[in-house]
Amino acid sequence: MSQKNIAQLLRPKSVAVIGASNNPKRAGYIIMRNLLQGGFSGPIMPVSPKYEAVGGVLAYPSIDTLPTIPDLAILCTSARRVPEIIEQLGIKGTRSAIVLAAGLSNRMNVEGQTIKEAMLESARRHKVRILGPNSLGMIIPAIGLNASFSHTPALPGKIALISQSAAICTTILDWAKPKGIGFSNFISLGDASDVDFGELIDYLCRDTHTRAILLCIDSIQNRRTFMSAARAASRNKPVLVFKAGRTLEGAIATHLHTGGISGSDAVYDAAIRRSGMLRVKDLHELFAAVETLAHDKPLKGEKLAIITNGGGPAVMAIDTLIERQGRLAELSDELKQKLQQLMPPGWVPGNPIDLLGDAPPKRYGDILKLLLESKEADAILVMHAPAAAAPATDFANTVIETLSTCKPRQCPNIFTNWTGEETVQEARRLFAKADIPTFRTPAGAVGAFMHMVEYRRNQKLLLETPESVPENVITDTEAAHATIATALEQQNMQLETYEAGPILSAYGIQSIPTLIAEDPQQAASLAKQLQFPVALKLLCDEIRYKSEVGGVVLNLNSTSEVLTSAEAMLSRVASAYPAARVDGLVLQPMAQRAGAQEIRIAVQTDPVFGPVILLGEGGSDWDVTRDAAVALPPLNMALARYLVIQALADNKLKDRRFPEGLDRHSLGILLTQVSHLITDCPEIVEIDLNPALVTGSEIVVLDATIKLQPTPENPALRMAIRPYPKSLEEVRTLRDGSSVLLRPIRPEDEPSHKAFDLSLTREDRYKRFFGEVGEMTHEDMAHLTQIDYDREMAFIATRKQSGVDTTLGVVRVHVDPDNTEAEFAVILRPDTQGQGLGRMLMEKVINYCRQQQIDEIMGYTMPENRGMIELSRKLGFKVKFMLEDGMVEMRMPLKETSAD
Repeated sequence: MSQKNIAQLLRPKSVAVIGASNNPKRAGYIIMRNLLQGGFSGPIMPVSPKYEAVGGVLAYPSIDTLPTIPDLAILCTSARRVPEIIEQLGIKGTRSAIVLAAGLSNRMNVEGQTIKEAMLESARRHKVRILGPNSLGMIIPAIGLNASFSHTPALPGKIALISQSAAICTTILDWAKPKGIGFSNFISLGDASDVDFGELIDYLCRDTHTRAILLCIDSIQNRRTFMSAARAASRNKPVLVFKAGRTLEGAIATHLHTGGISGSDAVYDAAIRRSGMLRVKDLHELFAAVETLAHDKPLKGEKLAIITNGGGPAVMAIDTLIERQGRLAELSDELKQKLQQLMPPGWVPGNPIDLLGDAPPKRYGDILKLLLESKEADAILVMHAPAAAAPATDFANTVIETLSTCKPRQCPNIFTNWTGEETVQEARRLFAKADIPTFRTPAGAVGAFMHMVEYRRNQKLLLETPESVPENVITDTEAAHATIATALEQQNMQLETYEAGPILSAYGIQSIPTLIAEDPQQAASLAKQLQFPVALKLLCDEIRYKSEVGGVVLNLNSTSEVLTSAEAMLSRVASAYPAARVDGLVLQPMAQRAGAQEIRIAVQTDPVFGPVILLGEGGSDWDVTRDAAVALPPLNMALARYLVIQALADNKLKDRRFPEGLDRHSLGILLTQVSHLITDCPEIVEIDLNPALVTGSEIVVLDATIKLQPTPENPALRMAIRPYPKSLEEVRTLRDGSSVLLRPIRPEDEPSHKAFDLSLTREDRYKRFFGEVGEMTHEDMAHLTQIDYDREMAFIATRKQSGVDTTLGVVRVHVDPDNTEAEFAVILRPDTQGQGLGRMLMEKVINYCRQQQIDEIMGYTMPENRGMIELSRKLGFKVKFMLEDGMVEMRMPLKETSAD
């Protein structure tokens, strides 16, 4: 997955059109026309044995007769010819191709392969990257490249669009052009058989011409690269997602359209939130989001003030705001008094600020100026309904003129809504020209504001520092592994409560005592070991709903009642399901339900994103989309708390406010431990804790099911987000005989990392950061401790001092997207230097880079940092002094070193 190849695809210097045509009905004609009209400065080479020239450009009869190797080839041929053409292009040396043809997955060649499989086989053999098939092509306005068969070109701009749907691409282009909204990159993925979202997001994240990214997704092919790239990109620029196939029927249609696996829409929602992106639900919201992004002004806060000349539209705006959990700005008494002085007698101040229906343009300007000067609102929505006082354009010009006096960095976000149609079109054009977002409806304007609010909230969640799970919570991975190994040896792939109990207990998850009896007599005997009253349940996998045969009997108060109930239960089963195999009878003490709440926690494996954690009310029938809040593991305490808050906010979980209420902290610990369990035990594919009884801080699982499978070939890849790599922990001994733990950094390390940062001397900071650096903020620390283990690594050395983990040193390494070069940086606490810790950390990171098969590790230091320079030489780095830059470069080719 080379970013160099992606750069060649998106920034080609020469283009060949295979199947170019002079027939206006052919794709080869439209592609040539768009290329020639786009202003592309490089060679455009039509390939066609039928024509001497296409569009006035000399044509070539075959690929091998091309005078130069094209950077990009656009295939406008039938599907059956695609594999042989990719083969010819690969032999020629072309490394990027766009395939327009559709239906490659549904057609077979003579070897019994699908056309798509044959195409990819040739592409991989020759290292040709393919955009498509079923692609509309792409438009890169900055280089004049319109390599698409779109009906209209794209204007230059700062938004990048990646879409699987060609129809959505053309719809957005049609909408954006009259509004003057442009794009940095406009890419149609089609079926995404090779080049996928992850690689393109990685490229666009680094693209200086792109300030925001818009994704139109049907399905995701590679969950890990998608999530890793999306999380990295969303920290640097807004990433918005429109996901089709929200319903079951829509998901089926998505599969038929692109061939991709759609997965659960609720899980897509969770993945989008977890990566810090923002989802829009329909094309209307999509257009509003694009319009907001086009103006590129980040939101500083969430307080909205509304200026209007009509009460009705303002009420509509407020309804939308409150329904979407937005906030109205509260105006100070001082500001209200100033507003009253500008309004007619008897006017009542408030937010919205109603200027009344007869308001002249000057009143709009005066009130807006006063509101801007007050700085009491983070955003202002200026609304106008058609009025006889003056033309709509006069009001628009007044607003534009007033805003022009406000310095951009000090000005709040501005949204406008000029309602109506014919009489306000010119006003909207004026706003667009002045780079001020404008919307046709109050709901559209508020929706655009809330997009920015929700995005801001998602970003804050990403940077939240989690607390640690209390040390007294048990985590015994070896015990869980032993129980699972025994079950797999016995080919027992579904563990019920009595079998699952030891696994849950190994992670501090309390389950109710459970005994298994083979017959009614043993059930009566075993019941004496439990405290009456007891519950009796049927143990039979073949009967899903035990209640149908009276398979659950509660509140049995004696051995005789247990015996009678067990005999009657088995009799009912024999009558209703004579062929069913009964495995036994389950006995449990009756749980104390007074003042308790039943919840359900489950783990399921989504076909797209892998394991997911679900939280909702206890019950037998559960629709994930309707009844559960969803989160992607791994969870920490902050993410677990957010899952609980989300479940409560969406009414998937109810806080019934019993005497002790719902203990969110204890529930967060339970969710985090479930996450640790499925992370540590890849054999677990499903967990169902239903119900779990919550009484204050105590949570007891009444019924549990765990489903297993043999360990997957590469267990780490089953999760969409790489979990904490515990296997990289290592205990080492310093020269003074003390022990330190070398391990990857965790989000929970922020407090100790802050203390570590404060312990550094001014000289240490200068050497590490190549200049004066002030105290780091929470955001700085969050970026340092909340890392994506797939693309960067930080090893810290820790030691317990007075019961608290203390950070003694850290080494960081950032790997480029192509996995070829890793750049390191290392720093130690002043009081630990001279103990050999620096060498330990460097050896740790070098070994890690070798394991990741990275080609080369390198770093920079200052010439006066003699200790680092000498250490690097001893470790085998080649040291180069760059005196003009005031730096020293250290490089080590790892593959050469490992070969020695």
